[in-house]
Amino acid sequence: MKIFQFKKKSFKKKFKCNCCGKIYDEIPLTFGNEFPASYYSIPNNEIRTRVNYEKSLCVIDEKYFFHRVRLSIPIVDYPENLNFDIWTTISEDNFIKRNMDWNNPERIHNEPYFGWLENEIPMYSDTFHLETISNESEVGEIPNMQIIDENHTLFTDQRNGITFEKAQKIAQHILQKQHN
Repeated sequence: MKIFQFKKKSFKKKFKCNCCGKIYDEIPLTFGNEFPASYYSIPNNEIRTRVNYEKSLCVIDEKYFFHRVRLSIPIVDYPENLNFDIWTTISEDNFIKRNMDWNNPERIHNEPYFGWLENEIPMYSDTFHLETISNESEVGEIPNMQIIDENHTLFTDQRNGITFEKAQKIAQHILQKQHN
């Protein structure tokens, strides 16, 4: 019997931004929001006193709690997912639990956290305040989030996946907004 080594088929394709013409070595598939949407409603001169912000955790007015999560949408004809690193609300109790378990490898066994989506997702309508659950990931990674509102197209796309063509359209849309 011969042993064959199969060369992995490379799916990496150059990607050209329609807006500025920049050519990427591969399509950008991870996007994100620096802050939860509620952050932007606070006047600049009040942010330092009203917001406690760390890389993936945010508290506003000592009573509104948020954590950064990853929403992944499978691309059915491409080996990578379209990812959004975004924010959801989280209860105070779960926020405290996340902090206590921050470096605990056993955190992956925690119950999911319920929350409300706290950012709009480009190319999807009315995503602000969709119901979500977030499951802890390995230490050093943000939780994975699932949309649980079965009547929203984002739920369907997250469950069934999207085409590479749709992922390209979303990426082009986001890049165009960033360049304007």
